[in-house]
Amino acid sequence: MIIASAQTRPTRFDINKNLLAHYRLIELAARNGADLLLFPELSISGYERERAGEFAFEPNDKRLDKLRRLSAKNQIVVVAGAPVLMANNLYIGAFVIQPDETISVYTKQFLHGEENNYFAASADHNPQIKIEDEQFSLAICADINNPQHPENAKKMGATIYMAGIFFEPHEMTKAHLILSGYAKTQSINVLMSNFAGCPYGLSGGGESAFWNKKGELVASLNGSEQGILFIEKKGENWKEKIIPR
Repeated sequence: MIIASAQTRPTRFDINKNLLAHYRLIELAARNGADLLLFPELSISGYERERAGEFAFEPNDKRLDKLRRLSAKNQIVVVAGAPVLMANNLYIGAFVIQPDETISVYTKQFLHGEENNYFAASADHNPQIKIEDEQFSLAICADINNPQHPENAKKMGATIYMAGIFFEPHEMTKAHLILSGYAKTQSINVLMSNFAGCPYGLSGGGESAFWNKKGELVASLNGSEQGILFIEKKGENWKEKIIPR
């Protein structure tokens, strides 16, 4: 099994350009054997608050059709983020796009700061992903600040905790400490994807990474490069394969 984390530089206010970048990265991940590709928080729109409603998607939005086709063609699970409008509520969401072209939505459960002025939070949309003998549970950014979140994932049977985030450079030491701590205390593998560009007039800190269930850092990208972090399972162990763009 190969899983992958995309570290991207979104273009503000340009959904089409960001989708084109997703298409290219999905094809690249597939060519290198990935079974799953994780993108950062709000990867399609870039991190937006005040204008998030302008870029909102619905669960079966036509703009997701090519992502569906690429998932099916390449037999790869894609997890990509955007503001999601459901039942008149706007959420920070992640689309889980399966190779059978079905889409489910994860919604951010714990909002941060001014996000509360623009988004709703919900734990009602929490799909689990199964590939071979692994179960993946999702998190979006500030979800990782609440220890109950990975604990709940573990209770649900997750073996891999996946977090798409937007953390700035000065926050990355903290992010790595939090996630490596969860890996160790919950005995769960952790995959994280972060921006390398400036999705909101602020710099993303990059350093997308994977930790094994002992809390050991298996691999990490640096703070500025765009690319994909590939992690391959060999028996009970995981190893890295990094392919920069």
